[in-house]
Order: sequence, then C-alpha cells, then structure tokens
Amino acid sequence: MSAQALSDLIAHARETAALGRVSGLISWDQEVMMPPKGAEGRAEEASAMAAVLHARRTDPRLAEWIAAIDPAALPDDAARRDVELAARDHARATRVPAALEAHLASLSVRSQGIWAKARAEDDFAGFAPILGQMVEARREQAAALAEPGQDPYDALLEEYEPGMHAAALDALFARLRDGLVPLAAEAGERTLPPPLTGFFGQDQQMQLAREVATAFRYDWQAGRLDLSTHPFSSGHRGDARITTRVDEGDPFNCLYSTIHETGHAVYEQNIAADLYGRPAGSYCSMGVHESQSRFFENQVGRSRAFAEWLAPKMRAAFPDAPADAEAFFRAANRIHPGFIRTESDEVHYNLHILMRFDLERELMAGRLAARDLAEAWRARFEADFGTPPPDDRRGALQDVHWSLGLFGYFPTYSLGNLNAAMLEDAMRRDLPDMDAMMAKGELEAIVGWLTDKVHRHGATLPAPALIEAATGAPLSEAPLLAHLRRKVDALA
Repeated sequence: MSAQALSDLIAHARETAALGRVSGLISWDQEVMMPPKGAEGRAEEASAMAAVLHARRTDPRLAEWIAAIDPAALPDDAARRDVELAARDHARATRVPAALEAHLASLSVRSQGIWAKARAEDDFAGFAPILGQMVEARREQAAALAEPGQDPYDALLEEYEPGMHAAALDALFARLRDGLVPLAAEAGERTLPPPLTGFFGQDQQMQLAREVATAFRYDWQAGRLDLSTHPFSSGHRGDARITTRVDEGDPFNCLYSTIHETGHAVYEQNIAADLYGRPAGSYCSMGVHESQSRFFENQVGRSRAFAEWLAPKMRAAFPDAPADAEAFFRAANRIHPGFIRTESDEVHYNLHILMRFDLERELMAGRLAARDLAEAWRARFEADFGTPPPDDRRGALQDVHWSLGLFGYFPTYSLGNLNAAMLEDAMRRDLPDMDAMMAKGELEAIVGWLTDKVHRHGATLPAPALIEAATGAPLSEAPLLAHLRRKVDALA
C-alpha cells in the first residue's frame, strides 16, 4: 500500500507541476510577447489556470496517499522530502479558498499591466488603486494561510523562504545594517570614477549578453533570451528562459541583468534529471535561488579577475567602453547611492532591500495604506540614502514585485547575497585557482562546483541544511561584510 501511495502521489505531483509550467508560460508570454489588448483575456486565462491548479493541490486523495505512506518504507531521502513537501503544500493550499486564488491570479495580470504603464508615465496615482486591491487580497490570503499565533507576514514569507520568520530576519538584517552603514559612508567619501557615457546600441548589447550567458554555461538548447520591462527568469530544466532590458546609454544594465538571470536559469537547468517534476525537484528556497544569480552577477561578474576577460569584449563592441580591465572593474563597481535597486552597487544594494522589507510589512500589517506608499518611500529613501528619489519611476514604481503580489519575496535577495558570500569562501578553499579561471572566462569548474553543491540537489534538503552542507557553516552576515570590505578596499 505504501509503495502504491507513493507512486500515486508522485504521478499526481508530476502532472500538477506540468500544469504549473503551462501557467508559467502564459505569464512569460504576458511580459514578453502579449499585445496590450490581450490583458483582459489573459486575466481570464490566468484565473482559470489558478482554479485548476488549486483543485489539484487540494485534492483529498493527497491526504489519503500521504497518510498511507510508511516513512520507514521510503527508498531514500529524496522520497522522504517528496512526501514532506507534498504534505506542506497540500496543507497550505487547503487553507486558501479557490475563489481567492483565482482572484489573485486575475488581479496579478491586470495589476502588472497597469504598473508597467504607470512606471513608464511616472504615474503612481494611476497605480495606487489596483495596488490597494492587491494588498487587500494578499492580506486576506495571509490570514487564511497563517497558523494559530503565526504572523500573517510569516505565512507569506513561507512561500519563498520555508522556515524563515520576520523576527529572525529583523535580527540578521540589523547586524547587516550595522556593518553596511559605515562601509557605505566610507565609500562615499572617495572620489568616484566617472559614469559611462556614450551610445551603446541594442544589437551589440544583446550580442554581448548572449556571449556572456554562454560563458556562464547557459544551455541555449534549453532556454532563450528576450526583452521585458523588468528582467526575469522562468521555466524549469529543459525550458529555462531569461529576459533582460536595454538602455542604450548604459550597457551595464543589460549586461548585469543578463548575468543575474542566467544564474537563476542555470540553477534550474542543472537540477538532477531524476527529480524532474517531483516535489523535491524544485528549488529549495528563493534565498538559495537568488544566491546563484547574485553569485554570477557579483562574485564572478563584477570581480577584478573576470574583468580581464570581459573588458576586451566590451571594448570591441563599444568604443566608448572603459579602455582596460582595471578601468572596467572600477566602472562596473562604482559605489554611489543610486535610486534604482537593480542598478545598485553591492554596498548599497542590501539597504534597498531592507527598506522594501520594512515597507511591505507595513503594508501587510495595515499600518501603511497603498495610496501613501510613494510618500513613505520618499521619506524612507531620504533617511537611508540622503536624498529622496526625483520621481516615482525611480521610487515606489521601480520594481514589479508588489504589482504581482509578491509580498515576502524581497528579503530573499539579501539572503541570496549572504548565501553567495558564504559559497564564495567555500569555493575558494576548493578551487584556489578560481581567479585564474575567471580571468580566462573559463567558468566550467566554477559552475560545476555550484552544480555539485547546490543545483543538482533541488529541494532534497531545506535551505539552511543545503547551505551549511555546501559551506561548512550556518547562515551568517560576516562573509558578506568581509566580501564588501575587500571590494571597497580594492577600489581605494
């Protein structure tokens, strides 16, 4: 009975995962290919898919299969995680009404389109009403998901970082902030290299983006690169797609967005084939997922060693690019308190995240109304960075996440940075010639190390256990602060 129940559970999970990938494809199409007038129909389609998926995730047979499985009879640790994750997901899904899931899916499509228009037109007032609807819907979902005595925000955080709590993040981020603020102040006292100026054509940027993604071992037979308003990665294993964006006055935007999204996609492409479609065959947390994109982007992409390989390619594509590797390294790591998170230097980046973490908790707790977000953003940004953003396009409208209802996602970026720094320390112990590899653009061993330690395992281990197994240490802010200290010193 136990073996048959496990077989039935896995078969059901595989089909649900396949339908989830279909839902992901229509989301990808919405942001990359869909014509503007398709939004109304797409909202209906997303709502219908959400209803189908919710019905499968709340299927009463799941509870019956899980109850019939003898844990002692499971063949391996991966199967045990399959059952554990299936039970967790079923319990969460059954707490949320089907109508609310369908409403959230439809609302997300409509909200994203309104956000994109509002961002382009710097019109927060035009976005605020539907943001208010999204906040209320997600608060309703959080209340349904929360277990007795649980902070509703923690119930949302669980979706992206299982087992993490806002209280633990508060303590961790307070220690991180204590290290970041004086480091940012010190860096701000130094003479900055001039920003890039000139014209950097879209075709050349996209050609270079493809070349760099290839160097990071992106499998083009299992992915593609397109343009979108906000860069993202989507898909799984054999179809892991990435998008980027182009600013013809700033090639770093496209370059580092592409490297970042490639990190996500390569993680997905390298999850072990035998886990495909199973509950344990997904990523273990977004903090781990973001560690792969941030590692590619910062530990490799912005390193002095990698500049030896990348700078000549930039110069060949763009006559206005920095003249040599050292100039490129300094330009790519220019430390200044900019307004845009995705264009931020490493020192200031986490201050962007800590601000969003605080603001979204205020929204979810009902202490901040959606209509007041832009003003709250300006006040908090001025307090943290010294000057308010000049407009809402570079303020509360810059990120897509809240329009999609992704409350609880932002802190995983800082967790990703923390994990990435820990992984770098461990990798350098195992690969002492890592810098020489990066200087030649030979990243096979680096990506191979990450695949062995992180990618292939999928969700067979919880995130804290996976990172500790890979690095030999529990999560800590110290390696990231040490990494940033070295970066600031290198730019002296």
